[in-house]
Amino acid sequence: MKKILISAIAVSALFFTVSCETDFDTDVSSIQVTPGEANFTKFVSIGNSLTSGYRDGTLYSDGQMESFPNMMAQQMKRAGGGEFTQPMMPNNVGGFTNLFTASGGIEFYGKLTLKVLNGALSPTPSAPGANLDMIGGAGKKFSNMGVPGAKSFHLGVNGYGNPAGLATGAANPYFVRFATSPTASVIGDAMVQAPTFFSLWIGNNDVLSYATSGGSGIDQTGTGNNPATYGSNDITDPAVVASVISGYVNALTAGGAKGVIANIPNVTSIPYFTRVPAMPIPGAPATVTALNSAYSGYNAGLGQAKTLGYLTEAEYNQRLIKFTVGVANGAIIVDKDLTNLSALNIPSYRQTTAKDYILLTASSLLTPAAGGGTSVPLADKYVLTEKETAKVLTATAAYNASIKSIATAKGLAFVDANAKMVELSKMSGILFDGVKYTATFVTGGTFSLDGVHLTGRGYALIANEFMKEINKKYKSTLPMVNVNSYQGVTFP
Repeated sequence: MKKILISAIAVSALFFTVSCETDFDTDVSSIQVTPGEANFTKFVSIGNSLTSGYRDGTLYSDGQMESFPNMMAQQMKRAGGGEFTQPMMPNNVGGFTNLFTASGGIEFYGKLTLKVLNGALSPTPSAPGANLDMIGGAGKKFSNMGVPGAKSFHLGVNGYGNPAGLATGAANPYFVRFATSPTASVIGDAMVQAPTFFSLWIGNNDVLSYATSGGSGIDQTGTGNNPATYGSNDITDPAVVASVISGYVNALTAGGAKGVIANIPNVTSIPYFTRVPAMPIPGAPATVTALNSAYSGYNAGLGQAKTLGYLTEAEYNQRLIKFTVGVANGAIIVDKDLTNLSALNIPSYRQTTAKDYILLTASSLLTPAAGGGTSVPLADKYVLTEKETAKVLTATAAYNASIKSIATAKGLAFVDANAKMVELSKMSGILFDGVKYTATFVTGGTFSLDGVHLTGRGYALIANEFMKEINKKYKSTLPMVNVNSYQGVTFP
């Protein structure tokens, strides 16, 4: 499991606050809160970082208190729900000092905060708050079973919380913290609680690790391989995702429990992939002249390779580097999927197009001083190419089709989280009590500083979406939470 490290990222605009109205779309004060056909006595929520309340690059106590399952549980209490417990972090910073040191200072840092660096507001990681703490053990039960970094198949792995597996990557430190035993599984620890109602939101990481690594893994679609053989950044075979989620749902519903499951958003809807424009290089005359001159030799080499039959006409044109005055130009990148011309001493360079996605982590490199995308081509890990994006979207569509089918077959409430993220990604966004929310990085109010996970307000929007579908399916009357009362991005 890998944390997303975001180096200093310049934030070009300050937060824009829209004035709030005092009235809500629905007056909930007069509504009698009832469970309907559901039983909220024992609510257990299972998933990954999005379930845990993870935000700003880590898991910390304030984020956990504003996890969407915790928000739901407070509303469920008004309809007969019981106590909802979470494996609370020991501080409001997050991270693990000992694991941070062991990783060489690149993983498990504390939360990102906005600081002024070089004259601009930049998300900056904090020092981790404490060593990994063990709060689980026999008899310890937690209602929030969200495990940051977990892929779909991880939830059923015995020993996923075994401290002995940390060094090899066989265990997840967040589950190590609260597992009932070294041999426990996430789904097993959920089942032992005999939930009467559950939420399950899993599958994001089955494509996300591939996407956030710039497509460094393997697309396992159709391989039928044992997930135990996968690399950490591989795309999970959709057949595996369908099988394991179906198994979890069968187990959870075997005793009569009802529940809600959600699909996963396309990565193309979240700011980690949309904050940096695909064509980020301005067409200043002096810059254009200098760059076209600098890459003239590279272009000449491509022409020779084409003449010798190493390149098709299409790939030759794809790889030509040409900057144009007065327009936004593509950044120069290394693309591993290009024909290898190293025998001719020609690197695998091309410029990005509007169909590529430059990752948020490349922001600090795309400056004149750093020369990223111009004099210094962006490494493959900083770009999700059109070809790689297609693999991610294909797998996501397959996962979502299976999740919907499972929900239908089992008569469960279903949340179309993908549609909600698409709605947020539009300029119109989502309006709640006079405040507009969008997926715009920092200023949109819904995404935290890591560009992947939500703010408290973003999680509140999701909580409401879950409860809407629960009410619709089970005829309950859970009231919506006030999105505007939760935390957004904190400014210095």
